[in-house]
Amino acid sequence: MTFINDKYGDLRKSEQKVADSVLSNAEEVIHFSVSQLAELAGVSDPSVIRFCRALGFKGFQDFKIHLAQSVVPTIRNIHESLTERADAPELVRMVFDANQAAIQSTLGTIDFGQVERTIEDLCVAGKIIFHGLGGSAVVAMDAFHKFFRIGIPCEWFDDVHMAVMAASMMKPGEVLCVISHSGASRDVVEVVQIAAAAGATTIAIVSYGKTPLAKVATRTLQVSSSEIGFRFEPMASRIAQLSVIDVLSVGVSLRRSDAAVSNLSKARKALARKKY
Repeated sequence: MTFINDKYGDLRKSEQKVADSVLSNAEEVIHFSVSQLAELAGVSDPSVIRFCRALGFKGFQDFKIHLAQSVVPTIRNIHESLTERADAPELVRMVFDANQAAIQSTLGTIDFGQVERTIEDLCVAGKIIFHGLGGSAVVAMDAFHKFFRIGIPCEWFDDVHMAVMAASMMKPGEVLCVISHSGASRDVVEVVQIAAAAGATTIAIVSYGKTPLAKVATRTLQVSSSEIGFRFEPMASRIAQLSVIDVLSVGVSLRRSDAAVSNLSKARKALARKKY
């Protein structure tokens, strides 16, 4: 990794500690958050950011993309398990295996206490706002559909300007639930901070625990997958996130069973007239 070695002598001591950690653990670092690399190197989070900028990168994600391109075969930008000559049966097995592994891994690592407390927050919420950007937007929309059908007042935004305005008008007793694969989107973190300042409870569903988003959310639910950390487009982790949404909606429905069953029945009857 010459792009690090070439500038090593110009780095501060704290930045050299980060460089040493990266050089010794390059393939692991591409999965890391800023905080995880800082912990490994024994420095502060800002030291990691300064290290990235000292090398000429805009930030940590920009650095990880460049690092991954140096140590990860190009084909793995498409999927972490992909081979050059994969045929249809191999593609099917590869994608399905990764999705199943993400669900099983999340099942083994998710904090059940956090799940219980999150369900309680959602049960008593006067309103729920779901928010996600890019690939996470479809998970947020799925959550909106599930909670809307059981009769809970809720909204969904995939536009950050709309989300910021909605967050600013939230009240105590309302809940903002955001979905973010990286947990490092400045826009999503800002929405959470605005909602929290307004008195709302904030919930983050993320793929990485030690992230800027996890630090500002009231509750964090972390999914687990083997996806490479530099890729912005979630695949297997998205399936795990959808599963977590299912858990939350079923949990809330169970606690509000009379209202949930009544509202589901009304929705089904209304939809029945739309089918042949």
